[in-house]
Amino acid sequence: MPIIPLKIPENLRYIAIEGVIGVGKTTLANFITQQFGAKMVLEQFEENPFLERFYGDRTRWGFHTQLNFLASRFRQQKALENRDLFQQVVVSDYIFDKDRIFAHVNLNGDELQLYESLYGIMEQSVAVPDLVVYLQSTNERLLHNIALRGRSYEQAIEPAYIAALNEAYNRYFYHFTKCPLLVVNATRLDFVKYPHHLEELIRQIVFEHHTGTRFFNPNLEAEPSLF
Repeated sequence: MPIIPLKIPENLRYIAIEGVIGVGKTTLANFITQQFGAKMVLEQFEENPFLERFYGDRTRWGFHTQLNFLASRFRQQKALENRDLFQQVVVSDYIFDKDRIFAHVNLNGDELQLYESLYGIMEQSVAVPDLVVYLQSTNERLLHNIALRGRSYEQAIEPAYIAALNEAYNRYFYHFTKCPLLVVNATRLDFVKYPHHLEELIRQIVFEHHTGTRFFNPNLEAEPSLF
């Protein structure tokens, strides 16, 4: 890991990393946490008892899976109301809005209406990040990363599902205005193989004057393109 002589500005106490399955959210959150001594809040996907069944039959298990995630994510986000946490930087590998993005891909009809009612009640009281970093990638790269990390239950994920999620994420963040947003072209980023990719991205994240939406397209001409 490179040594980055940078400091996170005082106005960035809560940074959230977002993107589709396999884009590298947790990897980046880990690097930032280690570099700056931040507190990390990770999505507890492994605690969802319906997740493996969901990937085997999305229609049957979608509602169960979604409600379990909604409750889990709400509990985590409510914990961020404890202002003592913000004596240090908090880095999360998801935002609460993620749950709704997935719900609109996985649910429909009465199930979606019921979900929307519950989400609307919860959403009003969750913490809003000071900055969201949206890692954007291609379907091909996402599928490559999913296969590479080898989680057994993810191997049943269909390319069409990843494509639908990618489209939903792009559509959502195209209209995102809740807080400053940094959109990153992450298709060819590799924080492990090319440490300078991480340094270049962190320099963008600790930029002191985030407003509105900014776009970052890393200059990676020195490395061969695989995707």
